[in-house]
Amino acid sequence: MKTLRIALLAYDGCMATQLFGIGDVLRIASQIDAARHGSPRWRFDVQLVATGGSGATVSGGVRLPAKRPRGAFDLLIVPGLLAERGNHWCTTLAPLAPELAFIRKCFARGTPVASVCVGAFLLAEAGLLDQRRATTSWLFAKDFAARYPAAHLQADAMLLDDGGVITTGAVTSAFDLAIHLVKRHLGAAVATATAQATLLPTARNSQAPYVDHQLAVEPLPTFSSRLRHWFDTRLAEPYDLQRVAQAFHVSGRTLMRRVKAETGSSPLTMLQHARVDKAKQLLAGTRWSVARITEAVGYTDAATFARLFARRVGEPPSAYRRR
Repeated sequence: MKTLRIALLAYDGCMATQLFGIGDVLRIASQIDAARHGSPRWRFDVQLVATGGSGATVSGGVRLPAKRPRGAFDLLIVPGLLAERGNHWCTTLAPLAPELAFIRKCFARGTPVASVCVGAFLLAEAGLLDQRRATTSWLFAKDFAARYPAAHLQADAMLLDDGGVITTGAVTSAFDLAIHLVKRHLGAAVATATAQATLLPTARNSQAPYVDHQLAVEPLPTFSSRLRHWFDTRLAEPYDLQRVAQAFHVSGRTLMRRVKAETGSSPLTMLQHARVDKAKQLLAGTRWSVARITEAVGYTDAATFARLFARRVGEPPSAYRRR
């Protein structure tokens, strides 16, 4: 029987769900594998470690015992922390200098490293994500892109594996990482069986269906946040750049420039996001037909809107409603 030695890095403020969820899924997978093959082919030796050796106080104020890391590991997993919108990342990351040094040291020794959610900020801060494809929680993707321009951020991705560094999406992507590891070491059949036993999805490739662009708007009253609110109250109205500009007492060029500077997109893209977000709410919360929803969010042709929806969300309206 082969052994995979995995270190889960506990640090003050990290999310306990991401520490324990991965280990539990791997243990269940090992049991399923043993039942299918008579004995387990892999032993997942999951260890909770902390750089100080005396444990960590995780989110919720729970103190967890954790030992100082010893020896070599086959994988280091870095969980995320409970961040808030408008988070000051310099202040948040400064106390984690020992953890950042440990991450660098492990990777320099050849240990693959994985992060969950905003754990990607620790990997990037440690220098592991320069010139690598990476993802993180969609809610903090803009912060990540601004702070780490050398990383190739793919904000919609659920899980990316690039050069021995794995990054995943928002909080529950810890389970996607666990299923990914099961598939890699025990095969697709055991991964599927584990997902079924634990009521987990077998393959979530994108965060796009879960994105709410209204939540992603800056919490401070920026120009783009005021524009988003204006769009939210006029979704069914035809788009006219000059009309929008007049409402904000600026020229069309100034409107385009300010929105581009704050969001990286255009006013029309912001309106499309607003319309798709409203359509997602109506698909999930009403029995309205797709045609009626299409009209409610400002489109006259259901097929055209369905294509836009699928492009933005990664699945057509009917599939989104079923899921």
